[in-house]
Amino acid sequence: MVLPELDWVDKVRDQAHRVRQRAARVCAANNGGYFAQACGSAEILSTLYSQLMDLGASTGPLVPDHFRGVPRPGEPALIGDIYNGDRDRFYLSPAHYALGLYATLVEVGRLDSCVLDDVNADGSTMELIGAEHSPGFETTSGSLAQALSVAVGQALARKRFGRPGRIWALISDGEIEEGQTWEAFQAASNFGLDNLTVMLDANGLQVDGWVKDVMKIEPIPEKVRAFGWNVSEVDGHDPLAIAEAASSFVEGQPSLVVCRTNPINSVPSLEGRHQLHYIRFRTGEVEAIKNDLGVLEESHK
Repeated sequence: MVLPELDWVDKVRDQAHRVRQRAARVCAANNGGYFAQACGSAEILSTLYSQLMDLGASTGPLVPDHFRGVPRPGEPALIGDIYNGDRDRFYLSPAHYALGLYATLVEVGRLDSCVLDDVNADGSTMELIGAEHSPGFETTSGSLAQALSVAVGQALARKRFGRPGRIWALISDGEIEEGQTWEAFQAASNFGLDNLTVMLDANGLQVDGWVKDVMKIEPIPEKVRAFGWNVSEVDGHDPLAIAEAASSFVEGQPSLVVCRTNPINSVPSLEGRHQLHYIRFRTGEVEAIKNDLGVLEESHK
């Protein structure tokens, strides 16, 4: 889990910055994308993959094959979980965070950087909205809240079979509006799933605007704590705070870490922009974002 030395914190911060740079290059090449999600979750994903999760070695190719179709007799489909090893398991619930996940997998050596050229390309497994055949994904979760329920089921199965390893999930605050999320919270508490840790990217953003303007969901920590969870609240851009909170377990209770994040962290040129869920760049924005992040005019390969 967390190393006693603190030099890893700077390494994770640097890695998160490179995740943003890689996301910026991909979105610039496609004149848009789910850029804010990668910016806001960069420290969460980097801390998970570099410091918290005990995944084991990836068995996935550094450059994944193109999509071969759905599973059928004699032709099994590529399953993205092979990039996450065989010990702990990780579920990314907001599938439109895929670019941030791919960039993180590149940073930790589980994917070759050249694969970012194939994000959202025809026939590629590097889906814009990740699916079960996309690197790093264990299940399709394009309908928000599905992956949390799968994570609860996996944690319950490990409990009942006495299997080691931790189940990790990353969800978004928009999912708090989904009834399935609360059913999963209730079930996890009921079964005492202390082998489950959920990271919540609370960036205040959803497809129709700001969460507070669409549906009032706060106070999240108090609500989930009332369901019987061990709940922490941290700055989602502070790797040390994230790691310490996620390493704090309570016997018999699942854990939730509410990570308060800024969806345009490190990109001040996007301040004041109303539409951030899926960004289509305006004149001059690409250059401004590259200047914010120090992105050079070179290939991300």
